Amino acid sequence: MKKVLHIVGARPNFMKVAPIHRAISERGSLTQTLVHTGQHYDVKMSDVFFTDLGMPAPDIHLGIGSGSHAEQTAKVMIELEKVFTSEKPDLVSVVGDVNSTLAAALVAAKMGIPISHVEAGLRSFDRTMPEEINRVLTDRISDLLLTPSADADANLIREGLEPARIRLVGNVMIDSLLAAREKALRLPTLSELGLEPRGYAVCTLHRASNVDDAKVFSGLLSALSHVASRLPVVFPVHPRTRKRISELGLAATLERTPGLRLVDPMGYLEFLALTSQARLAFTDSGGLQEETTVLGIPCLTVRENTERPITVDIGTNVVVGTDPVRIQQTADRILDGYGKKGRIPDRWDGRSGERIAQEYEQFLGVGKTPRLAAV
Repeated sequence: MKKVLHIVGARPNFMKVAPIHRAISERGSLTQTLVHTGQHYDVKMSDVFFTDLGMPAPDIHLGIGSGSHAEQTAKVMIELEKVFTSEKPDLVSVVGDVNSTLAAALVAAKMGIPISHVEAGLRSFDRTMPEEINRVLTDRISDLLLTPSADADANLIREGLEPARIRLVGNVMIDSLLAAREKALRLPTLSELGLEPRGYAVCTLHRASNVDDAKVFSGLLSALSHVASRLPVVFPVHPRTRKRISELGLAATLERTPGLRLVDPMGYLEFLALTSQARLAFTDSGGLQEETTVLGIPCLTVRENTERPITVDIGTNVVVGTDPVRIQQTADRILDGYGKKGRIPDRWDGRSGERIAQEYEQFLGVGKTPRLAAV
């Protein structure tokens, strides 16, 4: 049987790989190997997700850990070359835009192994973002470009990539959300935090452009404090962000800010329980922009751009930048009842994993069923 080798390295990857892995297992036409690079090594940021998403333990764990972008990418490349040599995959499947994604694609391309990029074509058009470099380069060398939305198709075609390589399969991360939502809602997450549904906001911040610049980060925290004066703001703090708060000497001040609750990173189900019942979300994460659009929850993206414009064009997302005044004004409008009403994009229907499994079968010459269309 032909073999697909999946690469996961960081928290967002797990939600994207889980539905693909499950669909391939259910269809039984391909074998698969799951490789965890260990780019995220905090248990709450990685390992708990395998349990929450019902994924098997990784077949191979590289334990790469942290480092500069160059160091981390190089370490993953060195170790994956050994894995690809021993495993001999027929297709390497990479997802998203983290360093492990680009590293795996580069090694596979050099070794002549076909590559599929899930979530291809997303663009922020901001080359100062490391993730943008990873996206662009991975797309250039991938054989299959599996896109989440029509705007991603248009980006790839505009860049001169062959339409025959492009498949619109939908947003596979939404598969995980829809499959896990009911289970998440049964958790006591809100009661343990003393919260009521739609009675709080949730925030995630981790990007270097937001947390490494003291002036920008302080402005964002002041905006959160303003919102926290109107309703509780729950802030699961990424390890990188926690470190920066400590370096800036802000921990004591934030802990004393009324309404602002700093908590440890959550597992997937806990965090889904929190986000799915929030009144408002603040984020610099691409995934939460998508999830809130499907959940119908207003989202403020505290960046100057987004690689997911469909969440702005038809979803619930508003890109507000990092100006504290603009963030506060936009949040106040939402809390006053003027939140943006959105709709769910095409093929964000919980069946993207099955579409991808069929694409892999057809690409590898083992599938005979027609491609799954949107419902």
